[in-house]
Amino acid sequence: MSPPPYLHRHRVTYAECTLGNHVYHSRYLDLLEAARGEFLRAAGQSFRQWQDRGVVFPIVACRLEYRHMARYDDELLIAVSLTRLHGARLNFAYTVRRADDTLVLTGETWHVCAGLDEKPRRLPPELIAALTPWLVAESGTAP
Repeated sequence: MSPPPYLHRHRVTYAECTLGNHVYHSRYLDLLEAARGEFLRAAGQSFRQWQDRGVVFPIVACRLEYRHMARYDDELLIAVSLTRLHGARLNFAYTVRRADDTLVLTGETWHVCAGLDEKPRRLPPELIAALTPWLVAESGTAP
């Protein structure tokens, strides 16, 4: 049985919207990053704590599929699932829904574990141990 996704709530701010009152397309990457950061914090250590240890997780690819618009003051529920945790790879899948359960966006981000020198390295064993309970399945192929 797969673990439930990590859930992050976000209220859309005016600054995230276009003149047409919908969330600007690239702002979703910021929302996913915030949700991913809170997921990692909930799993035991924040991105900042890993960075202080010399480990970062740059995105090497992403995919976003826009389904419906989110607008100013909408409450969004961002579900984060860990889909790969192997070698130097760490991948996430996301769904973003409005409070009325309308699907706004689905997406994926593919990451590599790297040192501060930007060279890939294997995921630290303690990170693998902390995140393994959140792993839903190895899915999809990354570009």
